[in-house]
Amino acid sequence: MQTSIRLLGQRRFLPLFITQFLNAFNDSIFKMAVVVLATYTIYNDPKVEAFFSQMVGGLFILPFFLLSAIAGQLADSHDKTAMARIIKTAEIFIMFAGGLGIWLQNIPLMLFGVFAMGVHSTFFGPIKYAILPQHLDKDHVLGGTGLVEAGTYVAILLGTVIGGWIHPHWAIVAVVSVAICGRISAQFMPPAPSAPETKPERVDWNIFRASWVLVRDTLHIPRLYLAIIAISFFWAIGTVFAAQFPPMVKNALGADQTVATGFTALFSIGVALGSIAVNRLLDGKVSARYSPVSVIVMGLFVLDLWWGVTHWTHKGPELMDWQQFLAPVEGKRIVCDLLGISLAGGMFVVPLYAFLTTTVDKSETARTIAANNIVNSAFMVAAAGILAGLTAVGVTVEDTLLSVAASCLVSAWIAQQLHKACD
Repeated sequence: MQTSIRLLGQRRFLPLFITQFLNAFNDSIFKMAVVVLATYTIYNDPKVEAFFSQMVGGLFILPFFLLSAIAGQLADSHDKTAMARIIKTAEIFIMFAGGLGIWLQNIPLMLFGVFAMGVHSTFFGPIKYAILPQHLDKDHVLGGTGLVEAGTYVAILLGTVIGGWIHPHWAIVAVVSVAICGRISAQFMPPAPSAPETKPERVDWNIFRASWVLVRDTLHIPRLYLAIIAISFFWAIGTVFAAQFPPMVKNALGADQTVATGFTALFSIGVALGSIAVNRLLDGKVSARYSPVSVIVMGLFVLDLWWGVTHWTHKGPELMDWQQFLAPVEGKRIVCDLLGISLAGGMFVVPLYAFLTTTVDKSETARTIAANNIVNSAFMVAAAGILAGLTAVGVTVEDTLLSVAASCLVSAWIAQQLHKACD
């Protein structure tokens, strides 16, 4: 733990950490500000509001499907730090355009900003993970990955809360200011040139062919296949939880939006703590040793959460706030379940990301992460579709938690196969 924290005082890591933190922070502020503005000011129709919120999520994920392959090719064949500076410069202009959309309450311009930020994150994502094995010793990659994951979840939490709380006009100032700060921090990142043995390759600009070839060539390697599928199950589970929190809190527990926001906060904090704790257990060694048991523990907490929600008997005529929700012991039990789920989730997924970046040649790390992003996105969309289908046929929101518990068992089996094959 102490060794990992010391990385925050070193130039080889701190500027990257700050840059990626501000990246996730700005994404969350902008998306939340756009959704809140559309929901509470522009529209006055629940169906349109729900559709708009789903569109924002879809537009942000779409570039990961379409452009991750190109992003990986470019990152592996160019200096990653130079690319990061170009990307962060582009973010400033994107936020000016998105901010103008907020100012004018112009829906197309706001949606353009969301999509453009998705493109921006698609190109930055492979860089932030692929640069770690270049700048850090192998014994520090796991710790660095844990800090990056922890920072990302804290940034998402803070950005979501701030984006939903401040006035839209102040949100414009915030997103432009954060983009500028991100560009400044990127300037201090040490160079990260492509590996000397990397042969210059022509980038395949055919997004569909490039994506198919990248995923095919990556997943045919058993250890990478197992790691990517396990990570994808984690993101699918996270997608289901994110979609469940608001309706579950309101309709099953009879609580208000402060409780729903608190659930999101707990989930983010728990993943952040788990990300750091697993490095302590593994003592810096990249291994999937604890991933199977972590996701089994996660599944047990999910089952207990399902039991707590389905046996909740404290609903009244008025929606409860945080204080009222925590008054009965059952409320405290649900909070503990959420913290346990997210803590175990962080311990499950972080070693897998570190595994991806340390078991391939440094000249291929960005493309490996890009392939992972494509598969993750597919799983997230599939999870959202399955959840919608279960809800459409009458399965209650709380009972869909059983599908999450089942997914945890599948994830544990996959992680165990990876542990047996590679550790």
